[in-house]
Amino acid sequence: MARLLDTIDTPARLKALSPAQLERLAQEMRQEIIETVSLRGGHLAPNLGTIELTLALHIAFDTPKDLLVWDIGHQAYPHKLVTGRRDRFRTIKQLGGISGYLRRDESPYDAFGASHASTSISAALGMAVARDLRGERFKVVAIIGDGALTGGMALEAINNAGSLKKNLIIVLNDNNKSISDNVGALHMHLTRLRADPNYRRIRSAARQSLEHMPGGHVAREVAGRSARSAKEFMLPSKTGVIFEELGFTYLGPIDGHDTQTMIELFRSARQLEGPVIVQVVTTKGRGCDFAEADATKFHGPGAYNPHTGEMKKKLGEAPKYQDIFGDALVELAKRDETIVGITAAMAEGTSLNKLAQAIPNRFFDVGIAEQHAVTFAAGLACGGMRPVAAIYSTFLQRAFDQVIHDVCVQDLHVVFPMDRAGLVGEDGHTQQGVFDIAFMRMIPNMKLMAPKDENELRHMLYTALYLDGPVSLRYPRGSGEGVPLEAEFRALPVGKAELLTPEDELERAECAVLGYGNMVSPALQAVRELAEEDGIHAAAVNARWAKPLDEELILRLARTTRCLVTVEDHVVAGGFGSAVAELLHAHDLHDVRLKIIGLPDKFIEHGAPAILRELYGLSSGHIKDVVRELVRPGVPNAYKDANSATPHPRQVSRE
Repeated sequence: MARLLDTIDTPARLKALSPAQLERLAQEMRQEIIETVSLRGGHLAPNLGTIELTLALHIAFDTPKDLLVWDIGHQAYPHKLVTGRRDRFRTIKQLGGISGYLRRDESPYDAFGASHASTSISAALGMAVARDLRGERFKVVAIIGDGALTGGMALEAINNAGSLKKNLIIVLNDNNKSISDNVGALHMHLTRLRADPNYRRIRSAARQSLEHMPGGHVAREVAGRSARSAKEFMLPSKTGVIFEELGFTYLGPIDGHDTQTMIELFRSARQLEGPVIVQVVTTKGRGCDFAEADATKFHGPGAYNPHTGEMKKKLGEAPKYQDIFGDALVELAKRDETIVGITAAMAEGTSLNKLAQAIPNRFFDVGIAEQHAVTFAAGLACGGMRPVAAIYSTFLQRAFDQVIHDVCVQDLHVVFPMDRAGLVGEDGHTQQGVFDIAFMRMIPNMKLMAPKDENELRHMLYTALYLDGPVSLRYPRGSGEGVPLEAEFRALPVGKAELLTPEDELERAECAVLGYGNMVSPALQAVRELAEEDGIHAAAVNARWAKPLDEELILRLARTTRCLVTVEDHVVAGGFGSAVAELLHAHDLHDVRLKIIGLPDKFIEHGAPAILRELYGLSSGHIKDVVRELVRPGVPNAYKDANSATPHPRQVSRE
């Protein structure tokens, strides 16, 4: 039998389908998402939970004239499937394929770009105000998960929307999850609503009434919801009044997998004046046994068996940096009662769940609230604790002011382990952690370091915990180098790099290559191969610190070789190489040839990390190319000639 899904090129086609056909279509969409994500990974459980919701929204509203503003992209795969991207769906998150998130430049149905959480209500409110100022008539709908309501930005937007009284519909996708389990008082409020027996009775009554009554029981209930006296009908012990007290008409909660009921309710909601909140209750991982059973594990899995859920792992794969960090933190926290861990709804992603299991009273998940997480850590530091605020590189961007004002101005001892630093690959331009060196390095009192491998990460965490003042360490997503782990921790000297070339060979060095973080490995490989292939002798350095720099070593190498190359998995602007350039300038070493290998002044698209590193010159082959051109300009370059058909982008800012 041909798939219904293959006939859906626009949402308009959905409106002609019968309830039975919509149910069949939902099953086909689930299977397509399960099979596609199983190939190379992606976001599974959250998307399986929004299929019926997506269908109902596109049927009840006139998209793309009516604007659907999705919060983050984890729930929008079904939206992509029914908005003209079905034939490209299996290219998702691959180089040249469609994005795993929402992008205005990808489809007119993507009203607003979305990747980081808690933005949809602010954006939708802005669109609604712009609509009214221009005298236009269409609906604006924000779809936000209950986990994203822990983000202060969402609550700020709700407060503003309630006061402006614009026609705006907020659909609260309540699945009791963000990535980790949801936390906080608002989550508990929604849980009480969800658990109330009145909700279950009304959901059942709604199904029966819709079959027998013109317009449906839901429409009649909507008409009565605006009356203050009717609030108690649905809301237990007045706890649900919070939304209406903020100026919203509140509808729900309703079953987020009952397509027909949602269509009726959304059609009724669009007739109401002023801001409306509709709470729909969904199940993360719906229709896939293993994803429902462990929605956190299957939130964003790698490749897996689509029938069993068994993860596909490479044989001999080294442990992940995040796991090395999590294990080391637990080991150190057992020795020191002042160590505490903080996460912003990413316990599993950062491996702080290991601390939660081992020492639960010193683990804190604050929800999707990075700003609060940083200032909360500052308060802990004031109280004599050693707070470790483990936050992804791109997510820490959201707390930039708090890092400056609440931590660094007061020179408080807070440790910031930044996971997912550098190129993260398939998650794409909004998730690439390529700005953190620049935005952390510019702040007074902040110290920055990055390990060359997982063993050094352990020592850096130990070092960071027992320094004074704020300190950050960045490390990449994924597996380490596979090096042995030393049993004992040791403190690394502050601001001292590691010279990887023997001292007695330095006098022959024609150039020095300084690698930072995970770029040390390709830099060292390039140095070794240059000696073997070309007889070019270069010194290799594991920089370790971006602030403070090892000024003594860098200046010594600059004066003896007159030729430096820096390599970093970060944008050139403001990064490690820029710090080296500033140092040379400060010491009037203007005749030193300096090449900075890093990422260009652009947002890096999604694609496999290995492909992106090759494309943007973060490979040993390109490092060799750069050194050859510096040391022996004009000499034929076999590597460059071999790659002339697809030249590498040149991320070289200074010479």
